[in-house]
Amino acid sequence: MIPSLLCTFTKHTMRRVRSPHFHEAALDHVGVLLGAVPTVVLLTLLYALYANLVHKPLRHVLEERRSKTEGAVEKSRADIAAAEARTAEYEQRLREARATVFRAQETRRQAAIQERSTALAEARSRAQAQVQAAKKDIEKDREAAQAALQGEAATLAQEIVRRVLQPARAGR
Repeated sequence: MIPSLLCTFTKHTMRRVRSPHFHEAALDHVGVLLGAVPTVVLLTLLYALYANLVHKPLRHVLEERRSKTEGAVEKSRADIAAAEARTAEYEQRLREARATVFRAQETRRQAAIQERSTALAEARSRAQAQVQAAKKDIEKDREAAQAALQGEAATLAQEIVRRVLQPARAGR
């Protein structure tokens, strides 16, 4: 199919070259090309003007903006790193302060426990002394009461003997 199309194209082109209108058409094309030269020159001039008046300043502004943005990003990264370092330092100092407070609380707690133990031992000692003194007092009171009761028992026994024997003597 391609060889047949090629043959058809060649035959058709050859006929056009031999025709008298071909030269006129070629001259028309050359005229169009010569008419396009000012357009090409104007487009080239327009491109040069655009490149110098618009594109270069725009590119310069964009590069400056990019450098400022990158500088701001770097500055913000440095600020973030500094803030993180300050935060870590603050947290470390906070941990140390908490540990110091905890140690102080533990010391006070131990001192309070020691004071309470000492006070409790003293209270037990005093209570034991009071119990011993009370036992001695109770023992003395018991002995005194027993002696008084024995004395009264003897007196009562004599009184009973006297009263029991007295009516009998009175009757004799």
